[in-house]
Amino acid sequence: MGLDQAQVNRIFLPATYAEGVPYELYRELRAAAPVWWVEEPAVGDWPAGPGYWAVLRHADVKYVLRTPELFSSHLGGTQIRDPDSAADLDFARTMMLNQDPPDHARLRRAVTAAFTPRALRELTAAVEARAAELIAAVSPLGEADFVPLAADLPVWTLARMLGVPEQDRQLLVDWSNRVIGYQDPDHARSSTADPAALTDLGRAALAHRPDPPLAPDGRPVNPRSRAALADMFAYAHALAEQAPPGSIVARMRESGLSGAEFETMFFLFAVAGNETLRNGLPGGLYSLLDRPDQYHLLRRRPELLGTAVHELLRFWPPVLDFRRTATRDLVLAGQRIRRGDKVVVHHASANRDESVFRDPDRLDLTRTPNDHVSFGYGPHFCVGAQLARIQTAALLRRTLTDLPDLELAPGAPPPRLVSNFQNGLKSLRIRWS
Repeated sequence: MGLDQAQVNRIFLPATYAEGVPYELYRELRAAAPVWWVEEPAVGDWPAGPGYWAVLRHADVKYVLRTPELFSSHLGGTQIRDPDSAADLDFARTMMLNQDPPDHARLRRAVTAAFTPRALRELTAAVEARAAELIAAVSPLGEADFVPLAADLPVWTLARMLGVPEQDRQLLVDWSNRVIGYQDPDHARSSTADPAALTDLGRAALAHRPDPPLAPDGRPVNPRSRAALADMFAYAHALAEQAPPGSIVARMRESGLSGAEFETMFFLFAVAGNETLRNGLPGGLYSLLDRPDQYHLLRRRPELLGTAVHELLRFWPPVLDFRRTATRDLVLAGQRIRRGDKVVVHHASANRDESVFRDPDRLDLTRTPNDHVSFGYGPHFCVGAQLARIQTAALLRRTLTDLPDLELAPGAPPPRLVSNFQNGLKSLRIRWS
């Protein structure tokens, strides 16, 4: 029986992912055709969109990602949802994520010093020490929610890199929640930072927070717009004024970035570098504990941790999809696509492509090679991928070593983030002896 349009549209609807990533639907779609037209119906207060072409097979996803001359990040940005206005689109285009070569390379050079082998070696010891502290703090309790525990590590790491004071770290959590979790009512208006606990810098930034974040017509403001993140950008500029020479924020300001480019670069560090790992770590541990044979294998053979990190990223990709825009009329995998059409690559589908991965729905910590696309591919391959792997390995190593007989706490399945972009859990109760 063929798939009707309503079934195909499920891969767009955020509510679908609250029940789990639709891997079976992806499989059916891949088997029937490599590229599908997906409608964008209105979701809550968010208006309907024009629709897009969904790219589901591994080879086609990699082709789109490595061919920016045909599939642009710059024309319409990289999110499925279109910016609300021409001004919002112009601002979004200043972000490194939304640039095509050669401008993308120029912006990437502005931050690569933070991710050199030497810089990462120096950071690794600090990350491992922090991971040890986090696990030691919960070890006597016998039970914990792993989601906030795991979220601390990327927030702490990025705050250290950016020079954000400890008192202001919770602002990074709120900004991430509002941007990444905007489709989820539990996160859309996150405001968990206590003003009394913040620095003067943090309290001053809160004065710029839009409340409520609504446009003049009453619709919600795009969470990635300048207006919605006025407090974060005010904080970024104030932080830069007092940043010590040689720090990342100082280098951003000194590298010739425009004001908007500086703001969107801070956005990438504060939000993208935080939220991806915040979702990937709990998802990876959940995948492991839900399959005790693989958990016990890793306990017996800790030398597998390197390949295990890659397999957990394949199995639970933190980012579900990214959008491109066709630069001309073209044909992709037999499908005619018009100039200006949205083209969305589904990483989660590509990572389960049976033509590339043997038994793709099985978690196999010994899997090698592992050509997953969880960090992207081509010119936009994640600049912080190695740091993400370092943090993932550090926290998993401590968790498996210091929390014996680890298992999922009894009860309902962990609640999932309502999002068609990030693959996250909102809670993950675990226990140990």
